[in-house]
Amino acid sequence: MSLVSVHNEWDPLEEVVVGTVRGARAPVAVGYAGRTEGAAGACHGRRRDAAPVLWPDRVLKETEEELEELCEELRGLGVTVRRPRTRDRAACADVLGRTDDGRRPRAGLLTVGDTVIETPTALRARFSEPFAYRELLTEYLVSGSRWISAPEPRLTGAMYDLGAPPGERLREREPVFDPANVLRLGTDLLYLVSDSGNELGARWLQSAVGGTYTVHPCRGLHAPTPLDLTLLPLRPGLLLTNPSRVTGGNLPAVLRSWRRIECPEPAGPGGAGDAPHRSTWTGTGLLVVRPGLVVVDGRQRELMRVLERHGVDVLPLRLTHSRLLAGGFHGLVLDVRRTGALETYRF
Repeated sequence: MSLVSVHNEWDPLEEVVVGTVRGARAPVAVGYAGRTEGAAGACHGRRRDAAPVLWPDRVLKETEEELEELCEELRGLGVTVRRPRTRDRAACADVLGRTDDGRRPRAGLLTVGDTVIETPTALRARFSEPFAYRELLTEYLVSGSRWISAPEPRLTGAMYDLGAPPGERLREREPVFDPANVLRLGTDLLYLVSDSGNELGARWLQSAVGGTYTVHPCRGLHAPTPLDLTLLPLRPGLLLTNPSRVTGGNLPAVLRSWRRIECPEPAGPGGAGDAPHRSTWTGTGLLVVRPGLVVVDGRQRELMRVLERHGVDVLPLRLTHSRLLAGGFHGLVLDVRRTGALETYRF
């Protein structure tokens, strides 16, 4: 029986992969038109051939302890938790500085139904990230799951239009997108067209998942990534939205009948001494454990109050350095299996 089965963002979790920061490095931009996030900042087209930067041991130790706390809480809720194998720092980057440290499983892997998809990232520094999970992917394949990889993008300089407005800087030379560009709503897949995913990426994804699913390209929502910090389904018919990005005019048509909760202005997460490499909205990256229960950054007290007013229980946990490490709970966890069947949610 396939160990992989995910149809949406909210069905009760059965199995997840939680990333690790052991040996983690900050990615760097690689050559002309490199684009990355993290210690180098958002970098479009500026040449920064540099060695990967090691994060402070204190940051890695605190974060790994917090991830283990997340794992224990999930196990206590009956969820099977898998982790990538530990890698030494020297093995976590190739000669081009591309990392595969296992920090964010959702940075290169997307689960749809019984299939794991290795996505064609537009960020050169992320090229090797799925390698940290190859042993787990092989195990899932043997269990009966499908495992497919998108065509490896060349990511030449011609791929990037650095003078274009934000959200339009990827040319249509080849398919590229990140898993964070996609949200699963049963037979409907939302796809963010942005600086991390182009129109060809949406076409490739549609061809990969077949006629059972409809991929909905979403334009004009948010220029960079990810989609989960812009809108996130909490259960059928209930949606958390980022009011700084989502309006009645740009909300995807398939969601316009859903009830919306506007996310309050987030507290600015970050540990002492952290440089703010990501938006404060990183702290709103929720993990839906089941309808009615979400994991949330414990510093987001106003968000927790809003969720509870709408009948959503919260499990507050720590993720002190989420902005420095460029990932909230949603990005650091790959949902491998959720209960439930494939349905269509159009109200």
